[in-house]
Amino acid sequence: MSLDLDTRFDPRHGEAVLVEPGIRRITAPNAGPMTFHGTNSYLVGNERLVIVDPGPDDDAHLAALLAAVDGRPVDAILVTHTHLDHSALSARLAKATAAPLVAQGPHRISRELADGEVNPLDAASDRAFAPDIVLADEAVMRLGETLVRGIHTPGHTGNHMAFALEGTGTVFSGDHVMAWATSVIAPPDGSMSDYFRSLDRFLARDDRRYLPGHGGPVETPATFVRGLRTHRRMRESAILEKVRAGVQTVPEIVAAIYHTTDRRLHGAAALSVLAHLESLIERGLVVLDGSFGVAGRFLPA
Repeated sequence: MSLDLDTRFDPRHGEAVLVEPGIRRITAPNAGPMTFHGTNSYLVGNERLVIVDPGPDDDAHLAALLAAVDGRPVDAILVTHTHLDHSALSARLAKATAAPLVAQGPHRISRELADGEVNPLDAASDRAFAPDIVLADEAVMRLGETLVRGIHTPGHTGNHMAFALEGTGTVFSGDHVMAWATSVIAPPDGSMSDYFRSLDRFLARDDRRYLPGHGGPVETPATFVRGLRTHRRMRESAILEKVRAGVQTVPEIVAAIYHTTDRRLHGAAALSVLAHLESLIERGLVVLDGSFGVAGRFLPA
């Protein structure tokens, strides 16, 4: 099954683009293979504002955000998760606006490192981030004229949180669900088992639209998430099939399964394969021979 992704997107870097009444998007100029055209920051409200995902520590992006704020009160800065492309600008933006930082918590990995294991996304993690307000799962906060519900959606990171605008059907989905690509799940920073559970959380809701951290909106959330879940399960089945056929290492599995994928994305694909293998190990379908990681060997149980 091929997931129906939508890569149509005009970032209009530095411009406050109206995406729906009361919500404007400013895309940071940090385009790349993992960030698409850049990180989306959102300004929510009219007379008073809430900002979602400050983005990377970039002077031009900070200037664009403050120009769009235009002196209006900012009641809070919401951070979906603590990868530097989403949260690095937090402290400077909070200082400039006198707004509190709201998140699920500081950065944390999904599990402890195994002996000899390294975190491949450690350099991308914002360990300096400290929220002023910790928002619990399903907690609702009134921030000026905006009512926000936190939805803890671990998987991409342990502290990933989506934010729902109550009564509107709009959810800021961060990097959990995006229209242009599947989310990178890289253990131990992320967890595929957590990710599937978080997809089920989204499917239990009745949302109208997702506004993600990169790329354009997801217009039919339930249909898209069902397709995303099916795509991931089929990928998992393909990985298990390769292991049972004697393909034992992550690089060999990537070469066999992702041969039509842009080679620039093979590093991300390797991390995703590793996450699937970790989930298969947890369920007793695969066993590990050696150290966990891209150098490990994976055998059928």
